[in-house]
Amino acid sequence: MEVIAFVGKSGTGKSHRAHLVARQYGAELIIDDGLLIHGNRVVAGYSAKREETRVGAIKRALFQDPHHAEEVREKVKEIDAKRVLVIGTSEKMVRTICRTLELPEPTRVVYIEDVSTKKEIEEARKIRTVDGKHVIPVPTLEIKKYFSGYLLDPLKIFYRRGRQEIVTEKSVVRPTYSYLGRYTVADTVISQIALHVARSIEGIGGGGRAVVENHGSGVAISLELTVQYGIPILPLMEKVQQEVKEKVEYMTALNVLRVDIKVKKLFFRKEKEA
Repeated sequence: MEVIAFVGKSGTGKSHRAHLVARQYGAELIIDDGLLIHGNRVVAGYSAKREETRVGAIKRALFQDPHHAEEVREKVKEIDAKRVLVIGTSEKMVRTICRTLELPEPTRVVYIEDVSTKKEIEEARKIRTVDGKHVIPVPTLEIKKYFSGYLLDPLKIFYRRGRQEIVTEKSVVRPTYSYLGRYTVADTVISQIALHVARSIEGIGGGGRAVVENHGSGVAISLELTVQYGIPILPLMEKVQQEVKEKVEYMTALNVLRVDIKVKKLFFRKEKEA
């Protein structure tokens, strides 16, 4: 296995350029901030951007947790790629990661200045320092389960290779150790949003109940609803599930794992008099 080191100071746009550099040098795997990325998927690891402190983030990025390091090490062996791109803030950091994960020493070092202009690097630093935002080189849909409750935004990248136009998607995340602080969403807020969305759908009556269960990768919502007599229940419940999931995720940034529904009562719609 050949290792390509991609080096640049923190906040200079390395993750933003990761896929471009990986394609250029034929790297099938990317190791970035504690994650092992294969194509557009996170296949192992734990993101340093989920840590509560900067010190914790550095330790995570260096794979100092033995279980974390073992998981990534085994997955790298399983995939058995010819080349891997390891991202770090210095050559020393990349070599430390390689030793911990039992990878060979880098045969080539690519610096952020080799692939980005001075203006692009300055813009990346501004986004990091002013907005507290970080880029993860994976589509937002892929990492939602790893960043439930975090502010995530998709970022589409367009570039050309010869006559071919290539489109890739990355994600912008604001970590918990950002100086802007963190936010929380109370369970009562989630349950009220879920009930409001459900009741706004034709065929769902008033009342009802919502219970929220918190898990590490997101929330599970259980609804008890009243349904209008005469309306086919199954397609109506599928619509409620879809609407509740979409609206709760949009309004709270939480990953909704599932929406369970119990129909507790039926109601009859009174015909209006002529």
